[in-house]
Amino acid sequence: MPVAAGIELTNHCNLRCPECPSGSGTMTRERGFLDIGLFRQVVSELEPYILWLNLYFQGEPMMHPEFFSFISIRGKYRKTVSTNGHFLTMENAEKLVLSDLAKLIVSLDGMDGETYKAYRTGGDFGKVSEGIKNVAKAKRKHKSSLNLEIQFLVNKKNEHQISDIRKFVREQDASLRLKSMQIINMDDIGEWMPSQNRFRRYKLINGAYTIRNSLPGRCARLWFNPVITWDGMVVPCCFDKNAEHVMGDLTKETFSEIWDGQKYNDFRKKLLSGRSAIEICGNCTSGLKNSIIIT
Repeated sequence: MPVAAGIELTNHCNLRCPECPSGSGTMTRERGFLDIGLFRQVVSELEPYILWLNLYFQGEPMMHPEFFSFISIRGKYRKTVSTNGHFLTMENAEKLVLSDLAKLIVSLDGMDGETYKAYRTGGDFGKVSEGIKNVAKAKRKHKSSLNLEIQFLVNKKNEHQISDIRKFVREQDASLRLKSMQIINMDDIGEWMPSQNRFRRYKLINGAYTIRNSLPGRCARLWFNPVITWDGMVVPCCFDKNAEHVMGDLTKETFSEIWDGQKYNDFRKKLLSGRSAIEICGNCTSGLKNSIIIT
């Protein structure tokens, strides 16, 4: 059984980020919200085995009407939530730090309104930066051990602000993750790819961009970290954003039946025999050095 799992609370989002399947509108699967009864059923089966439960995949998890009911369900595992930061009011920040949430990841991809909105279409820099400050204040007030991590998606339009985001993060007593940017529309790669090579996910070969990853014939994700969509579909990993490789349906089968099933094992064998032949692996960072730099 896996040691970690991702569960999508919703694939709805309030932003329209151009290189995100949810925000760009390229996602073809149905939109919806996870049923809390299904969540309890799945977590009950996984709890004896998992160490980490990530309550996000596509979409904005805090848009779920029962978001705080999900994070109030306690277990032996540690929980992580990743958010775009638009719902971090002081009241919500207090609820988050008083829960048993282990880590809160907040995306902040610019240090002024114009730079931030270059990628976070429809976003509000002021609201997100204030929301981060709210969480930091609540942490200090309640002496919370919550790990507040700021994620900065490095691209051509914001790389000049790396020193600014480092200063801001230090002031909030948070950690910083500088992350290479994934491109889903290769026609736009010149618009986004940063000039600093260490932050580039792609390289130019014979006039075409390709991922720098050599795609070795192995990947731990298929044995350690599955993802479950809001409607109960089990997919191999977080790179299957459109659920093109459904391993099973949790509304009809148990997780262990799916995990040990023929379909999952066949997919694992396919990966071991030729990872480059699997489309979702083509943008994957597993095996790619420096795709994420934590400071």
